[in-house]
Amino acid sequence: MSSAQNKSTNAQTATSNSPTRATPRSIFVSGGATGIGKAVATKFLDAGWVVGAYDIDDEHLQQFQSEYPQLIIGHLDVTDAAQWEDALADFTAHTDGTLTVLDNNAGVIGFGDITEQDPDLIAAQVSINCTGVTLGARAAHQYLKKTPGAHLVNMGSASSIYGQPHIVPYSASKFYVQGFSQALDLEWENDDIRVVNIMPLWAKTKLSSGDAQSIKRLGVHLTPEQVADKIWQAVHPSHGLTRRRIMYSVGLPSLLLRYAARFAPSIAVRFMNKLIAQ
Repeated sequence: MSSAQNKSTNAQTATSNSPTRATPRSIFVSGGATGIGKAVATKFLDAGWVVGAYDIDDEHLQQFQSEYPQLIIGHLDVTDAAQWEDALADFTAHTDGTLTVLDNNAGVIGFGDITEQDPDLIAAQVSINCTGVTLGARAAHQYLKKTPGAHLVNMGSASSIYGQPHIVPYSASKFYVQGFSQALDLEWENDDIRVVNIMPLWAKTKLSSGDAQSIKRLGVHLTPEQVADKIWQAVHPSHGLTRRRIMYSVGLPSLLLRYAARFAPSIAVRFMNKLIAQ
């Protein structure tokens, strides 16, 4: 065999033995500058994932990146479809155009009776909590469908178990998230994208800083890290039956309330929620 032929054979052998570069596991977190979003981003960063935290809070994003230089950050108003498109294109430029998990985390709450809440705050709750989640899913679909084991994680709430007074627009918006998650899980099944809805009670974030009666009755016991742990569990289903699960309560009280609402008589559920929230 000539020297040139030998070099060619060696090159072919080296190419055939070279490992295929694996698609990086990645998660994009909206509202990722603080609170639960930051806890989720941190959880996945510590596990070696490629993580993007996007938010309107540029100052806290910069602080977060100073703690984790590998973190990818960017500005995102979730109510703007064009910004979603740009943010996801920016992030997936670091992940070979794929996305393992979109965490639709951004949200806002208003406290007080519906007649006392500012109209702009009411509109913001619907726009951010409902439209923002929908636009995020729409923009992420093209990247998720290219990734085996892809997940859309929607941040719901235990307030969607039964409508909650004094946080009415917020509670109603989380009913939207629940229905949206159920419907989209069916719609995207053929694309092998699993959709889940995370339903915590009050967690120790700015969203629980109001004076809702349910905060006083139930207390604020969950940490953002516990919610992040539940999201990690949700996107790592252990078997086929788990992959069909959509709703994830966080903490035993949330789980008990959800199952009580499912199996107890409706009049009993109403009375229980009246005791909690009035």
